[in-house]
Amino acid sequence: MKHLGTKELLGERLRLRRFVFGDAEAVYNVWASDDEVTKYLTWPTHQSVDTSKSYMEYSIPKYEEKDHYQWAIELKESHELIGEISVVNIEGDSAELGWVLGRKYWGHTYMKEAAELVIKYLFDEINVKEIIGKHDVNNPKSGRVMQKLGMHFEGIYPGAGKNNQGIVDLAVYRLKRDDYELHKNY
Repeated sequence: MKHLGTKELLGERLRLRRFVFGDAEAVYNVWASDDEVTKYLTWPTHQSVDTSKSYMEYSIPKYEEKDHYQWAIELKESHELIGEISVVNIEGDSAELGWVLGRKYWGHTYMKEAAELVIKYLFDEINVKEIIGKHDVNNPKSGRVMQKLGMHFEGIYPGAGKNNQGIVDLAVYRLKRDDYELHKNY
């Protein structure tokens, strides 16, 4: 792998960019304070904008690390911040994706577009061999995004995860480089 860090990625409707300190209020208002949005996440719902500010203070300096991949998802036309996508774990030549999207933006294929941009970057420029996605089995919408991305269902791992619901069963998906290469040519 050739780590290049988080760089701006542009899609048809989205701009994926680094977070800036001024994003804290939008992070709080759009997704981090919404119990329904954070229900299946591994971090707790933010109780105040100060928590989102602390999150920015923690996250932004990490951009100096070449193996840190975390993007704010922004609508290109309006510059609205709508969510986040990041590599939550790197093991060997594998990268695991995680994401969150404000509830107002669910059902518009924004996450699919954002993930496609990140997957292309990770395979084509970082040279990962596979991309992994995991979700709580009670959150099938995340699984549908993974399926639409061409990821293959690997299985369910009972009690393998922990999120705001407690200990949970995880569904695991993978996308290997060969499958990506085959898929991108169509």
